Amino acid sequence: MRCCPGAVASLTYTNMAKVAINLSTGALQQEEVIVGIDLGTTNSLVAYIHPETKKPVAINDLGRGTIVPSVVHFTQNGETIVGNEAKDYLTTDPANTIYSVKRLLGKSYKDLGEHKDYFGYKIIDDDSEGLVKIRLGDKFYSPIELSAEILKELRARAEHALKTPVNRAVITVPAYFNDSQRQATRDAGKLAGLEVLRIVNEPTAASLAYGIGIDPSEEKTIAVYDLGGGTFDISILSLHQGIFEVLSTHGDTYLGGDDMDRAIINYWIEENQLVADTLNQDKNLQQELRLKAEEAKKALSQQQIYTSKVNGTIECGITRHKFEELIAPIVAKTIESCRQAMGDAKRTPEQIDAVIMVGGSTRVPLVYEAVSEFFGKQANNSLNPDEVVALGAAIQADILAGNRKDILLLDVTPLTLGIETMGGLMDSIIPRNSKIPTKAGRQYTTSIDGQVNMKISVYQGERDLVKENRKLAEFDLKGIPAMPAGFPKVDVNFILNADGILKVEAIELRSGVRQEVEVKPQYGLTDEQVEQMLMDSITHARDDVSARMVIEARTTAEQMLYQVERFLEKNGQHLKQEEINLTRENLQKLRDVLPSGDKDQILKAVDNLEEQTSPFAERVMQISIKQAMAGKKIE
Repeated sequence: MRCCPGAVASLTYTNMAKVAINLSTGALQQEEVIVGIDLGTTNSLVAYIHPETKKPVAINDLGRGTIVPSVVHFTQNGETIVGNEAKDYLTTDPANTIYSVKRLLGKSYKDLGEHKDYFGYKIIDDDSEGLVKIRLGDKFYSPIELSAEILKELRARAEHALKTPVNRAVITVPAYFNDSQRQATRDAGKLAGLEVLRIVNEPTAASLAYGIGIDPSEEKTIAVYDLGGGTFDISILSLHQGIFEVLSTHGDTYLGGDDMDRAIINYWIEENQLVADTLNQDKNLQQELRLKAEEAKKALSQQQIYTSKVNGTIECGITRHKFEELIAPIVAKTIESCRQAMGDAKRTPEQIDAVIMVGGSTRVPLVYEAVSEFFGKQANNSLNPDEVVALGAAIQADILAGNRKDILLLDVTPLTLGIETMGGLMDSIIPRNSKIPTKAGRQYTTSIDGQVNMKISVYQGERDLVKENRKLAEFDLKGIPAMPAGFPKVDVNFILNADGILKVEAIELRSGVRQEVEVKPQYGLTDEQVEQMLMDSITHARDDVSARMVIEARTTAEQMLYQVERFLEKNGQHLKQEEINLTRENLQKLRDVLPSGDKDQILKAVDNLEEQTSPFAERVMQISIKQAMAGKKIE
């Protein structure tokens, strides 16, 4: 078996970050629009540096506003609708309307835990470590594909407003995003036709928007309080020599302004003596109340009383005092997170030089007052909290474009570095444009019972298939203890030093078995070769992603076949003959569809097999538990 992520950068690093490539012509140029994108859970937006004012500006295309709701709707005839128009379908056609997809990026089914029922659309759940997929009718979508639809809309708006092709971007992510989530964000950008120059932490982008970090000699400790529609996080950053270090981050990915709206709705239900069941059945009334609650929340940031009606009979009035009483527990939770983050960072409020407010929900006066009181200083909310992250991303994009001569641009990797995984896929370890020196790693496991060796093949390039990239090195990690598939934990780390020497190490954590290899700088590429590799990655982006998805679907199917066949061998005595026959029939259907190359058909067969086998798999588990309690051995 081969492992998973990867790619290695060529070792001629110094010039690539300072040169722009016109991706429509392939020519080198000094000026090109590089946008900054805030890909949010609830809302997204795109910004750029205005060529005359040299200031970051959020794009407002056709007067539709700067904010694009992160909602995707698929119509019956296959049309895709993104943004404000898609929001209307959240209540009328929830099964085909996707929201909060950012929560699913880089996540497995098990990662969702108790929040599986949060979503109104169907998430395939095979109780595995596999990445989440969403089923809409007979089609299957990954969070990467759905995020790409949002990014395509942002790109289209930018191109329409700026009257120029937009091919390059900086995209922001929460500071707590792990490597898998960051790579998924990169992949979404690639699928949307964007070269993602860098993934930037949202708190770092917000700091840049406020001018913190522009001067390389500046040294500060900053708190970034980010309260959006559906998520909250607090990050403590240390700025030293132009580099932001995340000291700690804390929060709740299911806490935000939506909870404030819900508190208002519950208050109105009680005041009007509405029956909860009636509300649940009347989706239109539910939506109207939600919109009124959001309107009330915004109004109470400016005034003391809000009054309105729904359906002419339901009184929707509330005072700011009552509103603050209702949301006090929500605000208290965020302050407790601030306390935890400060403890983790080993800092006191007195040691914080600046507090920055991000997210639309920070407009609520009680929130601002509570944060300022906790840190003992006035929080900075002078910039539009909805736009601040995108504005910072635009500044970072401008730095990467080489347009800010006053800022030191550190050497970066010109091409992605990574390894080969199952099916001949490229899994990124160090993405293109990462600052050097740097270190990054990912964790892998085995796919076959008793596997004792793992081949680590190191590649460099931007294509999804390793055969299209450049092989740099290969070695075997031997002596892995023989264990069931999925039990070994192998860390693969890339350490790239300032001289461009790459060291790759693999360590099996349970046994301590390790192996490493060094890749020397003589494997460098010329600037022309690097440019051609980048051009090829954009030209073939859609084909590459399609090929990757087919391979991933096949891998999922092969693992399902292996697991179900093994289950039948070990537990056949607990099953009825008709259950065994039906399972074997579905196994054969899955085998038959594997060579088709149709991702949706393969995943549909996988889903059908999983749905059919789940009930008796649970029954066998109950039998095993009873045997264990009786002192019998479980296989």
